[in-house]
Amino acid sequence: MINGSLRLPHMTTIQSRRKLIVILLLAVAVAGAVIRWRADSASTLHDVGTLLMVMWVPIIGNVIAWAIRKLRRPAVEVPSFGPASAFRTDLRVSLTLRESQLPAGNGPLPAGEYRAALVLGTEGFNARWCVPPGESLVRGQAATLDIELLSPAVALPRFAPGTPFRVLTGDSFIGDGEVRQVLHAQPALPDAPRA
Repeated sequence: MINGSLRLPHMTTIQSRRKLIVILLLAVAVAGAVIRWRADSASTLHDVGTLLMVMWVPIIGNVIAWAIRKLRRPAVEVPSFGPASAFRTDLRVSLTLRESQLPAGNGPLPAGEYRAALVLGTEGFNARWCVPPGESLVRGQAATLDIELLSPAVALPRFAPGTPFRVLTGDSFIGDGEVRQVLHAQPALPDAPRA
């Protein structure tokens, strides 16, 4: 689970397709209502209009189920780095940013703070790094960076020197890295319960 990772507000492909399907089925239902209203009640056209209106019923069920899930889901406060919190270095890593699929996105990352998730297998750990003023990160070239972890007590035991990881922002892997040095003592992992 990735808590508090930077996620750009955009609609995924699946969400946009679902939205399109809902709009199309709503349009079909409205067309069916108009056909049914204009046709004689004993005609085949009237029955076709009724059928077109009934096609909307499964969508209504999905909308109601979605609303119930939203109402039942408790509000969860997602942990995040504070806006004015001091940067604390936990790891020194070698990071290589991947080339962007869009030519406009292939420029270097300018100075500033960046947040992402460091992914090991199926686990993700929120992290941030800073590009110092006057410097930039060039895509495709390895750079040595200091990284701060949001939950170092949980993450540090998994990031031994030499550990490879991927960098995830939103739903895209934007880079690959390897741990060079752990700069804080790693807390011990809890012992497994004995049987």
